[in-house]
Amino acid sequence: MKVIEISTEFIRLQDLLKFANLVETGGEAKERIQSGEVTVNGEICTMRGKKLRPGDDVCFAGAHYTVEYAS
Repeated sequence: MKVIEISTEFIRLQDLLKFANLVETGGEAKERIQSGEVTVNGEICTMRGKKLRPGDDVCFAGAHYTVEYAS
């Protein structure tokens, strides 16, 4: 599981995919999310604006990513 550190209260799902370099563009993030390729906390999530907070688990392309606050 890879850790994505944020310095804000939350990060939106589409922004996490871009921030973690899992997709190249926001358009690609939108397509991947809306086609059901991403799960959040074990459930398929099609809301690209889903707010992710520390402790949330995102699975994309077979890899897991968790959100934590930067130290």
